[in-house]
Amino acid sequence: MQKKIRVCLIGCGRAGMIHARSYMGGVSGAVLAALCDPSADTLKAAAEETGVTKLYSDWHDVMKDEEIDAVIVVTPTQFHHDVVISAASAGKHVFCEKPMASTEAECDEMIAACATNKVKLQLGFMRRFDRSFRRGKEMLDAGTVGDVTLIKSNTYGPSEPKEWMYDVRRNYGPIGEVNSHDFDTLRWYAGSEVKMIHAVGHNFRSPEKARQYPEYYDTCTVMLEFENGVLGMITGAQYVRYGYDSRAEILGTQGIIKVGSQHANSAETVTADRVIRSDSMDSWRTLFIDAYRAEDQAFIDCIRDDTEPLVSGTDGKMALVLVNEGLRSILERRPIMLKNGLPEE
Repeated sequence: MQKKIRVCLIGCGRAGMIHARSYMGGVSGAVLAALCDPSADTLKAAAEETGVTKLYSDWHDVMKDEEIDAVIVVTPTQFHHDVVISAASAGKHVFCEKPMASTEAECDEMIAACATNKVKLQLGFMRRFDRSFRRGKEMLDAGTVGDVTLIKSNTYGPSEPKEWMYDVRRNYGPIGEVNSHDFDTLRWYAGSEVKMIHAVGHNFRSPEKARQYPEYYDTCTVMLEFENGVLGMITGAQYVRYGYDSRAEILGTQGIIKVGSQHANSAETVTADRVIRSDSMDSWRTLFIDAYRAEDQAFIDCIRDDTEPLVSGTDGKMALVLVNEGLRSILERRPIMLKNGLPEE
């Protein structure tokens, strides 16, 4: 009987605790053995919720713990590179949340370190594990709608931007904050790399910030052309207020596949005024809760079965390329040409 994979969560904030809760009750073959976070209050709260007693305030110390087999990296993006390379060097398997790193060069180094040390590297694109998005992929691959011609994906988030989010050269804006998952979804569905990307963005909801942050945008549209001829369209927005909205469409020569719903449930109210009312989805944490659990299980399975992760380091890198080049397209107000999914320039 195989021993359970002992996992340490590095980063116990909002996103990190989604993974912690999965491991506490829904991931077989693994145990959440340790927690790490530089904030004493955050670490204490995570320990109280999970009951985990092995705690670290410095991720460097995690790498010295020979009892830890794998790490879940949910730190701020600027630390991903160093944490992942250190974990790989220590022989620990790695699950890394998106965005993978700050630059493509960092992604290459992370991929190489994991390959050299023969550890698994899986990226956190949970939509690939969502039942609806996976079913869409299955129908696409089965030829249900004929040849694919156009793929559309949208993500709209309800949260009001925090002050640091207005500097898009540091934060990317919606194209990085909410649309990185859409980029991965379209690459996955199209089965091809992007040849051309053209993005446009505008600030509609925070005009009071326009003078201080003239480059900020809260809404964007992105047109993509893939190397195999498939066309793509992504739309993104922050601070939409009405709820969290993530859906996709796959248009083929023989029909269309529609993925996802904005409804929180299937209950509707119809009143005498002939108005239909239903509940909207409140958060990505609600919509994708099962997908998070499934991707955590897939990570453990690939370690135990010695198989390749379903979402690779290359997938993480290519999504980052599209975020970077999408922002460049917005700022430079022009299309950007790519070759093999990478910038030509």
